[in-house]
Amino acid sequence: MLNNELKLNPKIFDPDIEQIPIRQGFGEGLVVAGDEDKNVIGLCADLNESTKMDLFAEKYPERFIQVGVAEQNLAAVASGMAAMGKVPFISSYAMFSPGRNWEQIRTTIAYNDRPVKIIGSHAGVSVGPDGGTHQAIEDIAIMRVLPNMIVLSPCDAIEAKKATIAAAKINKPVYIRLMREKTPIITTEETPFEIGKAKIFFAPPMQAQVGIIATGALVHNAILVAQKFAQKGISIKVLNITSIRPLDFEAIIKLAKEAGGIVSVEEHQIVGGLGSAVAEVLAQNYPVPMELIGVHDQFGQSGTPNELIEHYHMGVSHIEKAVEKVMGRK
Repeated sequence: MLNNELKLNPKIFDPDIEQIPIRQGFGEGLVVAGDEDKNVIGLCADLNESTKMDLFAEKYPERFIQVGVAEQNLAAVASGMAAMGKVPFISSYAMFSPGRNWEQIRTTIAYNDRPVKIIGSHAGVSVGPDGGTHQAIEDIAIMRVLPNMIVLSPCDAIEAKKATIAAAKINKPVYIRLMREKTPIITTEETPFEIGKAKIFFAPPMQAQVGIIATGALVHNAILVAQKFAQKGISIKVLNITSIRPLDFEAIIKLAKEAGGIVSVEEHQIVGGLGSAVAEVLAQNYPVPMELIGVHDQFGQSGTPNELIEHYHMGVSHIEKAVEKVMGRK
């Protein structure tokens, strides 16, 4: 049962649900942020179209800088511009930014608390045929460890648009993680969004028997699993976490207390990602049985997005088994 208060997409369970790349939402959101604030600027590492920064570059060419294939310079130049009052958004593939230029992000942006917005597109194994060298499945880990850094992982294009607009208004460094492929539209323009707050997307009327905590494109899989269990009379709640840092401790602990067991779901290494962050909260506040869905200590490889999601045990059937395992341990 979808949480009606959040005004989610009523077609979530339809086979023909609309699908849009999450990165498209960033591109549209950046244009809105630029409309609202003339200090918003865009810098790209020669991937305008791929990261959808081309939408901003076309409307505001005088506020766009093509840095080229020089991701370290991308971060450093943006930090300097932020120091002069600008609100820079920098975009590349997540494997290159924050992957290649992490030290520049750490020292010139996070250390100095500069309000640069880092857009890591094409994250996760669902980049598919690009292969293991281009599949960023460690980016949440390396970014959430940085002091001052906000880390966001939108579940769909609409939420990515809202996250981009919200990031432009915060005087802090922000990392936004985006997927390449078209993904189901889960939310609507009316769905509330706030950095630092998690939302229950799927909420049967009875007490939850397990809680699923998910982020990014795999939130849709988590909801499908909860629906399948609901049809069997088993109550599973799904908590969407867009804001990995700051993390909504209260929402996580509340769900753990109600459900007594948690499954985390992410398209990322389970080490250092969302699951680790949730486990840290629960270990210190309310330990419960927990299973982590994600990549287990492996690199990616070439394949279709769906093949890789299944191969790395992040599909619907794998989430189901994790829920059943947690239920059996309670």
